Amino acid sequence: MKLFAVLLPLKDKELSQTHRPEHLQFLEEQRNKGNVAANGKFTDGSGGLVIYRMPDKEAVEELVLNDPFVKHGARHYHIHEWEMVSGEWE
Repeated sequence: MKLFAVLLPLKDKELSQTHRPEHLQFLEEQRNKGNVAANGKFTDGSGGLVIYRMPDKEAVEELVLNDPFVKHGARHYHIHEWEMVSGEWE
């Protein structure tokens, strides 16, 4: 499996607030299936990031297009294959 960073920049603040519960439920379902490694919002309110664990970019895009944020026009999306390097946390 490969890792993909999906940036979800804000497109429509009102739609984001409306569809946030559905988006979080979608992410939880994907996490339970092993497809989401991590996710979170940007503290400046500009959007968020999801790290997907999938075989290829096409599979990631298929999921992203079903994310309620994207499906309802609340967020744009950008997909990048990502090679994670991890260090020590204090």
